[in-house]
Amino acid sequence: MHPELIHIGNFVLPTYGFMAATGMVLGLVVVFYLSRRQHLDPDKMWNLAGLAVFSGILGSKLLFVITEWPTRYSKDPSEIFSLATFQSGGVFSGGLLLAILCSWIYMRSAKLPFLRACDVFAPGIALGHAIGRLGCFSAGCCYGRPTHVAWAVTFTNPIAEQITGVPLNIPLHPTQLYEFVAELFNFVVLFWIIRRKRFEGQIIGLYMFMYGIERYIVEIFRGDPGRGQFFGSIISTTQIISIMLVIAGAALWMMRRPLREPSLQTATATR
Repeated sequence: MHPELIHIGNFVLPTYGFMAATGMVLGLVVVFYLSRRQHLDPDKMWNLAGLAVFSGILGSKLLFVITEWPTRYSKDPSEIFSLATFQSGGVFSGGLLLAILCSWIYMRSAKLPFLRACDVFAPGIALGHAIGRLGCFSAGCCYGRPTHVAWAVTFTNPIAEQITGVPLNIPLHPTQLYEFVAELFNFVVLFWIIRRKRFEGQIIGLYMFMYGIERYIVEIFRGDPGRGQFFGSIISTTQIISIMLVIAGAALWMMRRPLREPSLQTATATR
């Protein structure tokens, strides 16, 4: 569509990078707004946010390399450190898993309430991811299978093909927009429910459950290569992770950990 937002001389501002950064900033605004309402230490939440962003980017890149290894990187491992790999968006589910793991380790050491902090992050993640998917749509990455549905999109920009490999002049499922709508819906629901939550982990559990189902369905319509197929190409790596997210989210709802009253020290720090 429009992979370059600004191109003046040798200066190029990729649309994907701009939208990803915008999504991250707006997502963090939501996180810190909700942190104060949930009486979480702002300094610790800043540290947690930085760790979550870094580990999220690293995890998405790692899973991208893993899924692309058989068709791309096994032939030339040095390609892992290329500019094309650096500019790629990665695989979101890989970033989500690593961010949760690293955040859990930090929160234990910083004595932050794990589930409450995760509840705060969930709406911000959904909003940031939704905006990032608009960047994917602009760049042409994460494209869908060929189709003749009325809402199909056709990419015509040669730069998009060069950067992402999206096929030109072929109607495709707008899978980027499917996920944008799904994540925007998730954000609205989570932001509304967090003010009415009844147990710790309710918001992150609901997010994992909803997103797992949505991403599993979107994967059916994805057409970009390197999906990490298993069991005779029946299921992709991301679909396996999606199933794990649904199970984990459902488990949090079944456990229903009681709400914890914020400590006096934490409540004072967030005034």
